[in-house]
Amino acid sequence: MIYLKKGMMYLFGVIFLWFLIHILIITFDGLNDNVGTSDVAVILGNKVELDGKPSKRLQGRLGRAVELYEKQYFNYVIVSGGTGREGFDEAIVMKSYLVEKGIPDENVLLDQEGYNSFMTAQNTKVIMNDMNLNSVTIISQFYHITRTKLAFRKVGFENVYTAHAKYFEIRDIYSLAREFIAYYKYLLM
Repeated sequence: MIYLKKGMMYLFGVIFLWFLIHILIITFDGLNDNVGTSDVAVILGNKVELDGKPSKRLQGRLGRAVELYEKQYFNYVIVSGGTGREGFDEAIVMKSYLVEKGIPDENVLLDQEGYNSFMTAQNTKVIMNDMNLNSVTIISQFYHITRTKLAFRKVGFENVYTAHAKYFEIRDIYSLAREFIAYYKYLLM
């Protein structure tokens, strides 16, 4: 019985250490942008408030895209999301926000079926293949970058750049923990 207890404690310690190292890697990877000139930026959707405006978190992603678009890092932006619990189509709300901030309407492409990161990667691949485009910049929260890169590489992207939203909140701690499980789920897909 003692050996079983010690073995369980050892196993728990190894898993906890693995979790901590993975969280550190996700954080380091997400906060160290890999910005380069690409054909398209993809902004992953997030909550739209009950008044129809992007949440602060989503505004952070959109603002980062506007900043990089103005510096001419890419010509097109794909806004990806679905209809959330609040009843708003994230992609349409995101497009409206970007157009209001000066990105031409024709340069903002909709992915209204991006209900998760993997679907966004698949949908982006179709859109970009139709337009004969190759390189992509992913824009999301820092904790989401590593898993999203994995999804994009799994669907065949080779040239993947990243930029994180410059918006942080206490909820990011929970999101980091969630990413540990989500990453391995995507890895095994």
